[in-house]
Amino acid sequence: MKKKTVSILMAIAMVMAMTACGGTGSSETKETSTTASTAAEGSFTIGISQFAEHGSLDNCREGFLAGLAEEGIVDGENLTVLFDNAQADMGTASTISDNYVSQKVDLICAIATPSAMSAYNSCLKTEIPVIYTAVSDPVAAGLAGEDGASAGNVTGTSDALPVTNQLEMIREILPEAEKIGILYTTSETNSESTIAEYKRYAADYGFEIVESGINTIADVPMAAADLASRVDCITNLTDNTVVSALQTVLDAADKEGIPVFGSEVEQVKNGCVASMGLEYFELGKQTGVMAAKVLKGEAEASALPYEVITQASLYVNTAAADKAGLILDDEFVNRAHQKFDEIIVE
Repeated sequence: MKKKTVSILMAIAMVMAMTACGGTGSSETKETSTTASTAAEGSFTIGISQFAEHGSLDNCREGFLAGLAEEGIVDGENLTVLFDNAQADMGTASTISDNYVSQKVDLICAIATPSAMSAYNSCLKTEIPVIYTAVSDPVAAGLAGEDGASAGNVTGTSDALPVTNQLEMIREILPEAEKIGILYTTSETNSESTIAEYKRYAADYGFEIVESGINTIADVPMAAADLASRVDCITNLTDNTVVSALQTVLDAADKEGIPVFGSEVEQVKNGCVASMGLEYFELGKQTGVMAAKVLKGEAEASALPYEVITQASLYVNTAAADKAGLILDDEFVNRAHQKFDEIIVE
């Protein structure tokens, strides 16, 4: 009887011990499950769709990731990044964004107008937010309303060019010039709206704008040669197809002995004489901070008006000026935010 009583007491003690621990192995399982859930809630997968491969858009991407990192969302730690480049092809851009949707990413970052439009269209029937950057005219692209409000679950940053600053700079360098040539891609909405801006203000600085439209990158050599023969200088936009063929444009201008002006620092590094342009790393960084708010649930993309980076900086390449036969005033060169004394083609 005594042995039986002891056995019963031992059994009760074992049951109580197991209950206190949540059952055999249950405490460990519960902890692991909670940890996994926390990790899932605090980590993200995003897709970055970049329309073309050139310095300014690369800088945007690097800045975007830097902006996210500043907000505690770090690639390789709590962030998985899928990256694809459309190589300046609209069809490829659409395929990329469709693929991200099928993978159910947490957010798409679209770099440049064609990629932004593709991503927005792909995500229309989903809850995936789109954050764009390097979009010159979000309104014309259908990504925002006239009041700046988002057209849907989409927002980002604009790289609208400081056109009047650029015209003033060109006039300072070329006091006798009359015609400015602009090469652009007819399918890029951002280019068309920027040309309209140039035409609006050109006469105020004594210039006439001569434009030449292309359809694909294969059109650049002939169009650039023809344009260079009819103008006193060429100014580049942030047109992705044209910028991808910048060396072809520079070669055509060199044969005619005219200078080419850029729209941002990378073009000046690569051989444009000067630019009143934007810092694309900072633009991307600003975009990354916006994306972090959306990923953290602090704001909906639809509630964030697009933002514009407003400060234009002067970039000068004295080697490119020498090559074009220009003598730049020392005071002008000293005003530059950044100066280059060689042409760097990567």
